[in-house]
Amino acid sequence: MSAPKVLFGFHAVGVRLKTAPASIVDICFDASRRDARMRSFLERAREAGVRLIEADALRLAKLCGSHGHQGVVARVQPLPQTTSLDELLEQVEARGEAPLLLVLDGITDPHNLGACLRVADGAGAHAVIAPKDHAAGINATVAKVASGAAESMPYYMVTNLARTLNELKERAIWVIGTSDDAPQTLYQADLKAPVALVLGAEGEGMRQLTRKTCDALVSIPMRGAVESLNVSVASGVCLYEAVRQRTSL
Repeated sequence: MSAPKVLFGFHAVGVRLKTAPASIVDICFDASRRDARMRSFLERAREAGVRLIEADALRLAKLCGSHGHQGVVARVQPLPQTTSLDELLEQVEARGEAPLLLVLDGITDPHNLGACLRVADGAGAHAVIAPKDHAAGINATVAKVASGAAESMPYYMVTNLARTLNELKERAIWVIGTSDDAPQTLYQADLKAPVALVLGAEGEGMRQLTRKTCDALVSIPMRGAVESLNVSVASGVCLYEAVRQRTSL
């Protein structure tokens, strides 16, 4: 059995409690918190038969490496990813849906990844894809920032991103990258068809090979003094433009 990992915060732990309570080793909670939110959370944990351990705020911070734990820290067994990217896409296509994918190239900050997972989940994206190198993996900080989306949003870390993008293109998925110097804007692109939206790190952007692999490049119009958006904000702009186009059919 693999070593337990840590989740913290009401959202992250609450989603695991709802979806896979048997995978929770134990939950440490701040015994000094007696508010309604904590009482409701503990009641659900007891109903699920999860082991509860009283702790103070300092111990909780040491367990998760953050003071943003909200009084709740869980040790959990990692959930296996039972569906490959190919299998997921086959399921999406079998339902008659046009795949909507978010591809992150070079996103190493866990806060950015967590926020991207959250916005991808909110927009109804089918998966988030990133390279195994030069990218953040799922950890406690990512799960906290994602507010439960790290549990619900499929996240695939691939060995060769360019090869994966080419495989998506073979499945008739249009690969659209974002770049400040793109010849057309996001709002001129057709996002109703199957699409993978590719975003790079703020400032550096996509790597050259990733850029060359894209079918098209688009820009997000910037009207103010700043030159670029945080990657999670840019992800939200792009994904929800796809949602807008698809719901206006």
